[in-house]
Amino acid sequence: MFSSRKGFTLVETLIALTIMVTSLLVLSQSIGAAFVRTKKTQINFEIASLLERKMIDVQMEYGNKAIESIPEDKEDTFGDKFPDYRWTLKSKKLELPDLSALLTSQDGGVDQMTLSVSRQLFEAISKSIKEVTVTVIYKPKDAKKPVEASVTKYFVDYDQPVQFGAPQ
Repeated sequence: MFSSRKGFTLVETLIALTIMVTSLLVLSQSIGAAFVRTKKTQINFEIASLLERKMIDVQMEYGNKAIESIPEDKEDTFGDKFPDYRWTLKSKKLELPDLSALLTSQDGGVDQMTLSVSRQLFEAISKSIKEVTVTVIYKPKDAKKPVEASVTKYFVDYDQPVQFGAPQ
């Protein structure tokens, strides 16, 4: 006669347990990876927001002033609300390449007056434009290397006098 079986055999139980443990491992790794990606996305979003906010502050502070008033280096934090973030501002005069060698190498060359005017024009542009780079740095205490993002803006002083011709 046949006996009626009630329950699972040991082999069936071990197979079911192995499948369940493997599924839980895969699920936990997926959740961990999703958490890391979410954290990185949050950090990048905060950096972008803080960078936009700081660039607006810089524009409002120096937008209507002479470009000489923009400091070459400045650094600060975002206060207690964002303790792991800080910002830097670096500015420099716009440096244009000297094109006199290119102009003189053309067929027939260029006369001295054209060279003089081009140098004066480049010098006037260089004095009138300042390149300002704002960088936001995120570095928590336990991180090995910081995450940075930068934006560069050019401030133009339209009131800068431009002189052409022979110096007096």
